[in-house]
Amino acid sequence: MSRNNASPFVAVQEERAELTESQKARSYAFRPSYEQETYRFAKDYVDPRFPCKEVPYARLKRTFDIVVALLALILFSPIMLLAALLIRLTSPGPIIFRQVRVGKGGRYFWCYKFRSMCVDAEQKKQQLLHLNEANGPVFKMKRDPRVTPVGAILRKLSIDELPQLINVLKGDMSIVGPRPPIPSEVEQYDDYARQRLAVLPGLTCLWQVSGRSNISFERWVELDLLYIETMSFLTDVKILLQTIPAVLTGSGAH
Repeated sequence: MSRNNASPFVAVQEERAELTESQKARSYAFRPSYEQETYRFAKDYVDPRFPCKEVPYARLKRTFDIVVALLALILFSPIMLLAALLIRLTSPGPIIFRQVRVGKGGRYFWCYKFRSMCVDAEQKKQQLLHLNEANGPVFKMKRDPRVTPVGAILRKLSIDELPQLINVLKGDMSIVGPRPPIPSEVEQYDDYARQRLAVLPGLTCLWQVSGRSNISFERWVELDLLYIETMSFLTDVKILLQTIPAVLTGSGAH
């Protein structure tokens, strides 16, 4: 049977197939960028828009990262177990929150945190954008209604960041380095801000010990670039030691 003489049933089937393909295309268009760009998760991926810096003490820094991460996991394991238990008992949803972050050279990776917000926090964020208290592409609220009671404590003491020690062991992050942004923030970066992705992101950096959320995005970028320009092993040790009192006092943490 020719196409012109095809039965109504065949025509309907073809129409449905075309509709299905159209729906798939629309669905794909509205997916987050990381679902469309899975190649950016490759270990050797580098976006040409992002300049990368060769770290002279890279091997020493990597050894430092592994040793500190392992020791920290052992030292803080009771706190992490308690945090996991409290999250499980006080709010529905997973214990670990997994989110795509942007690392060195624009590479994507899955970043781990203890869940400190309600399970639909990402959806609710769209309704809160007009209440953003930060300038630049970042979103910050001192009294974010999405944060759970337990989550507020975890965030105040930076306990929610401890699972990122796994990211350090995997090589996605370093102990010291600029904090990893989310893709939607990086899409708003100019050439100047993109420079903060020239090295591996870290658990702590100059921003962490200089007021955290209390400083502007412009100053945040300035501090990250200052670290990148002057980074050394001694600088990493110094920042790590300065992080301890900053975390214990909860300075600038929201």
